[in-house]
Amino acid sequence: MTRLPARSLAAIFFATALLTSQPACAYEIPLESHSVRDGYFFGQRGDEKLARFLDTYTKHLPVPQKGPYISEIKLLTPYAQVVDISRQKTAGYSAQQAAQEYKDRGDTFRVYVRIEFTATYGFLQAVESANHAAREQKLPLQPYDFWRDFQFILSQEVKPAEPPRVSASDSVDHQEEVERRVMDARWADSTPIYSNSEFNGGLAGAVVWLDYDTKDITSDSASVEVVTPAGQHVVATFDLAKLR
Repeated sequence: MTRLPARSLAAIFFATALLTSQPACAYEIPLESHSVRDGYFFGQRGDEKLARFLDTYTKHLPVPQKGPYISEIKLLTPYAQVVDISRQKTAGYSAQQAAQEYKDRGDTFRVYVRIEFTATYGFLQAVESANHAAREQKLPLQPYDFWRDFQFILSQEVKPAEPPRVSASDSVDHQEEVERRVMDARWADSTPIYSNSEFNGGLAGAVVWLDYDTKDITSDSASVEVVTPAGQHVVATFDLAKLR
């Protein structure tokens, strides 16, 4: 029996890890240990395939005529979170750490919403939003908390288990009733966006993230809706059946 040198064995192991880390369309909850490991190795790649994979979880939206710019809405499944975190932690980050972090984090969906200031919604409008939210929520807020005056809604369609019976003599066209189930975020926070400008501290927007429990979400289409203080509605829809 021919024995391979240690260097060759390491190369084979690494190549195998890359092959097994290819994403597949399979909505998996909870993640199996091999899926967490695959997500870890896939995130470590840092190549164009990784970028394309993560881009399928992101909706890029057009600039509005007025009001704040909701430029991106991102929805990350538990697997995509493992990949994304691994992508950000390349130095000294191990598969064992990825597995432990997933265990500590649990199965969640994370929604990211990027809000950017525009010519018609800037620092002064953000202060107004923060003050309004402070009055409504009875909290001491700062200008960078302006996002608390926005509404963030994650919902899915709920179809009836059995379609209603319609007699042949019924001349009225029947449309299947569809309801929407709204999920409650279990946590929400934000990271301010700053520009190079020193005007008003350089505040230029915020990236808001919200966590949802996976037990409330099925592998159907899900919609993320953002309602601005002026009543603008921005909606992004994700087909969870096509995401891993």
